[in-house]
Amino acid sequence: MSDIAATPVTGSKRAAVTVCVMVATLMQALDSTIANVALPYMQGSLAATSTQINWVLTSYIVAAAILTPATGWLEARFGRRQLFIVCVAGFVVASMLCGTATSIEQMVLYRMIQGAFGAPVVPLSQAVLLDSYPLRMRGQAMAIFGLGVMLGPILGPTLGGWLTQYYDWRWVFYVNVPLGIMTLLLAFGFLEGKLGSVAARLDWFGFATLGIAIAALQLFLDRGEQLNWFQSTEIQIEFALMLLGFYLFVVHTLTSSRPFLDGRLFRDRNFVMGQVMIFIVGAVLLATLSLLAPYLERLMGYPVLTAGLVLAPRGIGTMVAMVLVGRLMSLVDTRYLLLVGLLLTAVALHQMSQFTPDISQGTIIWTGLIQGFGLGFVFVPLSTVTFATLAADLRTQGTGFYSLTRNVGSSVGISVTTFLLTRNAATVHAGLSGDVSPYSRAVQQLGPVLRLDTPAGRATVNDLINVQAETIAYADNFRLMMIVTLLAMPLVLLLRNTKPLEAGRAEQAVEA
Repeated sequence: MSDIAATPVTGSKRAAVTVCVMVATLMQALDSTIANVALPYMQGSLAATSTQINWVLTSYIVAAAILTPATGWLEARFGRRQLFIVCVAGFVVASMLCGTATSIEQMVLYRMIQGAFGAPVVPLSQAVLLDSYPLRMRGQAMAIFGLGVMLGPILGPTLGGWLTQYYDWRWVFYVNVPLGIMTLLLAFGFLEGKLGSVAARLDWFGFATLGIAIAALQLFLDRGEQLNWFQSTEIQIEFALMLLGFYLFVVHTLTSSRPFLDGRLFRDRNFVMGQVMIFIVGAVLLATLSLLAPYLERLMGYPVLTAGLVLAPRGIGTMVAMVLVGRLMSLVDTRYLLLVGLLLTAVALHQMSQFTPDISQGTIIWTGLIQGFGLGFVFVPLSTVTFATLAADLRTQGTGFYSLTRNVGSSVGISVTTFLLTRNAATVHAGLSGDVSPYSRAVQQLGPVLRLDTPAGRATVNDLINVQAETIAYADNFRLMMIVTLLAMPLVLLLRNTKPLEAGRAEQAVEA
């Protein structure tokens, strides 16, 4: 059983607990993207190569991915309150160490520590909120939780760009200190929880095989593009380890009497379908952000801070949608809200597939608002319905696996779209180059400007072709994500509908 009773808390105490876990979630979610824009500045300061500096991101992702599934056991062993406080404190200390790093080796080590301590924070926060609110109010609870999870990655580049430009790249880590102190004060004052139990046992073989598989998958996805995929021995080894780890984990889970992940999780239809849906949401959200930032900076010539400010309205759309949908869930079938959210996301992606380098800022902002609104309508109902029918003693383990699935989806989405962008841009560039010759009517009409018989003229033509090729490749990626979003819509019908008001009355009757 969870070490915090499923009986909801009320009044000012619930408000304090909500603020506590929301700030913790926002702090951890911010770090998934806030350091990205500062990488070039870190590279120069730490005297790192372009390959080495990428380990600043990779080390954090891999450490967090390995530890996230163990959240359920860690809670049972050490207690939810104690684990939450230790993880937040460790995350803050590791953030301070990252800010003081003087070499790439120190930075990678500190980021690994930061990722390890940060891994349980989000699933613990979600479990606390699920236990703190009655079932009829969990839509509102998940809306609050979603603000941290969804706004963190969206606002990260903006905040990171501002801190880096006006202060120093080290402040992208120091910013966690005041947030962490605030979280710890609230946790000490209001968060409750029983002590852990030494009787809690960890399925070490299951944990090890799953950890190896996830670490290998993350490295495979993160480094594949840099190392030209399967032409690299490292990538081949990581792929083999991933397959072997997942195979051993599945076989062990099916045959063990006490597996690492409780089998009851996968007998709950809503939980299983929720994993599929959140994988898609994770892929679409962060893959979109990973494409838009370089699009604005490279093709449209926006400074880092301007690009971040143009992308920020996505967060406004998400915030408004989450507040609205939290109230609608007690009145409207959750599945209808999910369908509306997916449809709005698909509409935004369709508009993005029409982008060109001369698109106006107003159009970019409006499209971002629509996508943010759609994602808000997806995340809150999905988070609520996924855990609506799950037993209380499985919530922490379930939220840990849910967070893991979202993060893996994000990694897969970013990796696939980056690969397709590079490949499609090269293919289109080759096709367009074949049509350029001194005998082309278009070239002849621009003869004084585009002189193919001079190095400067050929360089100008090549730059123009690069812009066109990349524009088409970006459009293809946005169109692909639109198709994936549309294909996800029928999956919503496989979810069991939950009726919050009736379920809430039944829950109250049981507690009485």
